[in-house]
Amino acid sequence: MSHFQAPPPPYRDVAVGELLARLARALPDREALVYGDGPRLTFGALEQEARTIARGLMALGVARGERVVLWATNVPEWVVLQFAIAKAGAILVTANTSLRGRDVDYLLRQSEAATLITIRGFRDVDYVDELVAIGATAGRIPGIERLIFIPRPTAGRATPDGSRRGADSAKADGDPTPPGFIPYDDLRVAALQVSEEDLDARSSAIGPDEVINMQYTSGTTGFPKGVMLSSRNIVNNGEALGRVLGYTPEDRLCLCVPLFHCFGCVIGVLGAFTHGACLCPVVAFDAKQVLETVHRERCTALYGVPTMFIAELESPDFARYDLSSLRTGVMAGALCPEPLMRRVMTEMHLPEITIAYGMTESSPGITMTPRDSSIAQRSQTVGPVLPELEVKIVDPATGVAVASGQRGELCCRGYNVMKGYYNNPDATRAAIDADGWLHTGDEASQDQDGCFRITGRIKDIIIRGGENIAPKEIEDRLREHATVADAYVYGVADPFFGEAVAAAVRLKPDVAQDVVRPEDLIAWCACDLARFKVPRYVRFVSEFPMTASGKIQKYKLRQEHEQRLQSENSNQKTQI
Repeated sequence: MSHFQAPPPPYRDVAVGELLARLARALPDREALVYGDGPRLTFGALEQEARTIARGLMALGVARGERVVLWATNVPEWVVLQFAIAKAGAILVTANTSLRGRDVDYLLRQSEAATLITIRGFRDVDYVDELVAIGATAGRIPGIERLIFIPRPTAGRATPDGSRRGADSAKADGDPTPPGFIPYDDLRVAALQVSEEDLDARSSAIGPDEVINMQYTSGTTGFPKGVMLSSRNIVNNGEALGRVLGYTPEDRLCLCVPLFHCFGCVIGVLGAFTHGACLCPVVAFDAKQVLETVHRERCTALYGVPTMFIAELESPDFARYDLSSLRTGVMAGALCPEPLMRRVMTEMHLPEITIAYGMTESSPGITMTPRDSSIAQRSQTVGPVLPELEVKIVDPATGVAVASGQRGELCCRGYNVMKGYYNNPDATRAAIDADGWLHTGDEASQDQDGCFRITGRIKDIIIRGGENIAPKEIEDRLREHATVADAYVYGVADPFFGEAVAAAVRLKPDVAQDVVRPEDLIAWCACDLARFKVPRYVRFVSEFPMTASGKIQKYKLRQEHEQRLQSENSNQKTQI
């Protein structure tokens, strides 16, 4: 590790691993990563820990360019690994914490990963059981060479700074390493086999334009695609977003959005760190823990999707917490209604809250409202385009730019456009045209002030609480049911999540409608799909609306369903 004095932040155009090294040289004693009852690491300590874990990974055989899947909540090791994997020259593949075994099986195979790092589980899903079920521990997934287990943060476990909170190792605290897994703490022992010089040689060879991160996002057809992102993609985008937020080393971000998502690991980690700000993560979203973190750590920034801010405002103990240190933050995933925006700005002391828009393929930010935007701009638009990026609105049928104020498909070009989809050149060509424009699939318009309004979607994607959902995967699951002849999945408006997953199902001709109930098909999906993909509504139809050429008109299914929901709500109010 070189020891010359680094200039102060902000930083851009650097590899992810080098970003932390610069912070350690420029701000060695400033807090970087803070957990409530857990570690409090300075940039100097975080850099040393990331180097140790990187050397441990190299000792276990992790090679340059290797895909390393990380399936975990926002545990302290997550941020350490984001930088350690980068320093080792490998590619971090993020896995959604709501996935089930079938999803992870696909992700491991499609990414051709050699290493998986995971925790015991999250909510009602035991990750270890899921991995055993798909044969990951028995060598039935080609290419998997090593499984690494992060134990629960209880007494006796080594903390990321190497100290211990008890007498012995994870085995003593009731969370033993499962058979077939390598204990995470063994990485520190293995690190002794690799010199600091060997690590420096590996790290220095990684340029900012090499793929450093892969995130899987749902498309309009088939299974999720692996979005390949370089350091320049995500470091520069994080720096640009942090610049809009006005970050400095004095800022402290309460990070409660998931790190597996671009919102967490780019807008969150890199948005803060490119400007030397401190991260105060919450392991998994809990409104009370978020409020406690802001209160305890005097956080100046807070992120979330609208549903998170609603949950925080509606917390029974909301009034007990002092949020006066807050000033800014990011709301994304869905438009924020004006009444909610007013409450967030006043009751939560976030006068400089911003709205950001983008997608994983754009690293993710494309547009963002300035900190001094009007209420109308924050609640009705997604702001102007970020610096150094180009945006145009085109007719989706012809690709020709439309006049100002007219609707069309939003396209983006610049440093933030992904390198492509992993092992999927056809999908890459469909998303990025010959002139380098990324076609988002979102319908939008631009107003006279230069702000963009997202007015709908051209693609068939569903966005529920910030999660992108591909209808086809759910449709395929429904069609596997013995009573189902055909099924189509679409989104319907939902006041809490933005959209809810709905399915129109046609039963087989010989199946009586009282044989199967909507809740039976919902339960059928829940057995095999991630929680956020499970339909909230299932309705039976005798036929589907179609075009003359035989294409299903999902927008009509959505309209019919929403009209029915409005009618039912109206009847309930009348009865009351």
